[in-house]
Amino acid sequence: MSDKKPDFDEFLDKFRKHREVMIEELHKVIVGQSEVIEQILAAIFTGGHCLLVGVPGLAKTLTVSTIAQILDVQFKRIQFTPDLMPSDITGTNVLDENDAGRREFRFVEGPVFTNILLADEINRTPPKTQAALLQAMQEREVTVGQTTYKLPEPFFVIATQNPIEQEGTYPLPEAQLDRFMFNVKVDYPNLAEEEQILTSATTGERQEVRKVLSAKAILYLQKQINTIEAGPLTINYVARLVRATRPADPASPKFVRDLVDWGAGPRAGMFLIAGGKAMAAMDGRPSVSLQDIRRVAVPVLRHRIATNFQAQAEGMSSETIIARLLDEVPEPKIPKYV
Repeated sequence: MSDKKPDFDEFLDKFRKHREVMIEELHKVIVGQSEVIEQILAAIFTGGHCLLVGVPGLAKTLTVSTIAQILDVQFKRIQFTPDLMPSDITGTNVLDENDAGRREFRFVEGPVFTNILLADEINRTPPKTQAALLQAMQEREVTVGQTTYKLPEPFFVIATQNPIEQEGTYPLPEAQLDRFMFNVKVDYPNLAEEEQILTSATTGERQEVRKVLSAKAILYLQKQINTIEAGPLTINYVARLVRATRPADPASPKFVRDLVDWGAGPRAGMFLIAGGKAMAAMDGRPSVSLQDIRRVAVPVLRHRIATNFQAQAEGMSSETIIARLLDEVPEPKIPKYV
């Protein structure tokens, strides 16, 4: 352990510098959205998927495509529409004629065979096509006919969703929502940021970004970040926080039992710890703190808590419930040794 620590400290220092360069490159193109960028990078560095939710025109697609450019990985985009078929995503078998004149089936890969897949407006396609991504997101593989094909590594799905467009949309089922590590809210820019966006748009200049990390480097980073320590106190806090979101749990607060239909499952706890490790690594720290868990609590939990009619009548969203939980779930007490 003592031999490893200096090497690991050196890794953390290099990783922190890489992260700073990446953010600097991103801000050549993207104005503001610091939290959004931080959460997307945290998901990528831990192998998670992201769901970006925001109204049109907030540069969701531009953000993802720019991240793909600086990461030097393969990037593909699918525009989801009501007539999109599952085979349009996964690929299909086509009848082909080989050099000997014999006909045989040949698999033609779909756009899912990439490193970063942008699923644009994922709620505009029917559930059958949405489900085509489920196996890819969870198992990193695709089954077509009798054959299962491995997807390239690393593999991330970053989906976008418009929260205000309801007509002709198909809400994602809870099982698929749960596969997304983060539900990232993309909000409007502030006044200074909007003025900067308008100024850039009028000049017509296009900023070029440079590549920072390769696919091989990302896989190495994921492996190293996974070794960051999450101590027993942190795990205890995460377990109690997740269990407090469940109205059937005896330890949940009264407001949760009154306002929530169902809460987060164990996968939420896994993602809280993984997100905490990413936050610690991006700050150059070798262990997860409770503050790291709080930083990722809202994007991890907001799509895993279903509020009931009473909550909606009182104007209580899943985000306000998470904020109350962060205030009310006590931090674990550090044992004192005499």
